[in-house]
Amino acid sequence: MSEWHDVAGVDDVSDGEVLGVAAGNVPVALFCVGDAFFALHDLCSHGAARLSDGYVDGDCIECPLHQGLVSIRTGKPKSAPITDPVASYPTRIVDGRIEVEIP
Repeated sequence: MSEWHDVAGVDDVSDGEVLGVAAGNVPVALFCVGDAFFALHDLCSHGAARLSDGYVDGDCIECPLHQGLVSIRTGKPKSAPITDPVASYPTRIVDGRIEVEIP
């Protein structure tokens, strides 16, 4: 059963930024792109690197270890050496707070 977790305020992450948070026991990289919020598992699928330590490039996050790109919106790999997707989690806003749904 999935569960929603309050992880941050809407003002805690700015457009084009990434914030490392925890949703329960799950590490999450939280992003703001325009007026929308996105959440990915905070671990690159290629190597043991936190995506929240990476660089936001448009609607992608660049892994800080090997510079591969992952789509912030979907978790799909966008460039080598990343070939496997990163888990993407639904987000919602409740009373000015960002919640992430973890399965």
